Amino acid sequence: MNRHRVEMMGCQIDNLSMAETLDTVEGFIASGQPHQHVVVNVDKLVKASRDPQLRQIINDCALVNADGMPVVWASRLLGRPLQERVTGIDLFDALMHRAAARGWRVYFLGATQEVLDTVSQRYVGRLPQLQFAGARNGYWAPEEEAQVVADITAARADLLFVAISSPKKEQFLGRWQAQMRVPFAMGVGGSFDVMAGKVTRAPRWMQLAGLEWFYRFLQEPRRMFRRYFIDDMAFVGLLWREARHARSHRGQPAPMPSDVAPVPANRAP
Repeated sequence: MNRHRVEMMGCQIDNLSMAETLDTVEGFIASGQPHQHVVVNVDKLVKASRDPQLRQIINDCALVNADGMPVVWASRLLGRPLQERVTGIDLFDALMHRAAARGWRVYFLGATQEVLDTVSQRYVGRLPQLQFAGARNGYWAPEEEAQVVADITAARADLLFVAISSPKKEQFLGRWQAQMRVPFAMGVGGSFDVMAGKVTRAPRWMQLAGLEWFYRFLQEPRRMFRRYFIDDMAFVGLLWREARHARSHRGQPAPMPSDVAPVPANRAP
């Protein structure tokens, strides 16, 4: 299996297809050892460029996928083409089906209690053989976090899906995944809201055209305007600088930022 990693803006992304990603997760679960997963999109690459801690968490993850066509297009422009995008919501849904088939136990963490109940009931209805290890909403006080972690640890889940916002979910898993020892822990962002029917996903043609973000903006313009039209515009500058650097160092690997440690060599297979 191709586990080659593509470096973009200081973040290391696994160059895997969806099928290869699913097989990799299956190997993680068979090992019984804890592994953290993350997807990167334009917003997360911009955030990571400004936050060395978030960038380090991403690079320490056992599995990193590109979520969003703009990231895939940018990789091609830079001469480091990714095979395809592996979106968090598609991977989440595929893993739920595989969990039902393999007998893996799943734990849901995050979203409101209403959304959590709805998405749990919908999956139980679609996949009667699915085994739930537990579920908890995403609202807790700082002093309650240790108990949240203890409950997840005691549940002995094979898969943990965390539906809280970035970078909070990455930071939560970065702090606690080694202690919780869930074989595969994944942040799923707003996937619970989509699966519960609270938010509508973009039509397929918009997904393929890289316009899923715009569809999301049309649904929540006030909340998403700053993210898409102010904060994420920094991606254009980051891409321009990286492309210019690549042209001037053709044939040489692009160095990582000085405040980011190299990717560990003893990564899980």
